[in-house]
Amino acid sequence: MPAPIPTRIKLHKASRTLELGYADGSSYHLPAEYLRVMSPSAEVRGHGSPILQTGKINVALTGIEPAGRYALKLVFDDGHDSGLYSWDYLYHLATEQVQRWQSYLDELHQNGASRDPDVSAIRFIP
Repeated sequence: MPAPIPTRIKLHKASRTLELGYADGSSYHLPAEYLRVMSPSAEVRGHGSPILQTGKINVALTGIEPAGRYALKLVFDDGHDSGLYSWDYLYHLATEQVQRWQSYLDELHQNGASRDPDVSAIRFIP
């Protein structure tokens, strides 16, 4: 069964979130950073293995555009605009936000990486 299509889509620039509302009354606020690091683009998903996105804590959404009747194109202030977020993918990002975000944070930690673009870490392997 396909995921529901949002009945309300609102970009909140001040809080840097995308609000998705559904016919059943559910509503989700997805932070721009979360959407950026979870982009379905080849730049992020890679060609076979995902590429860890770092330093995106300050990223903002500057625009949203419909992509046919099946997706949104999100435009970020770091220049990223190549991912098409299907209704199914957006719904999964919304309903699985806690688990996906924790997995992302765990991966950053395991790689000695940071959400902050002004922080870089070097790991020495003995």
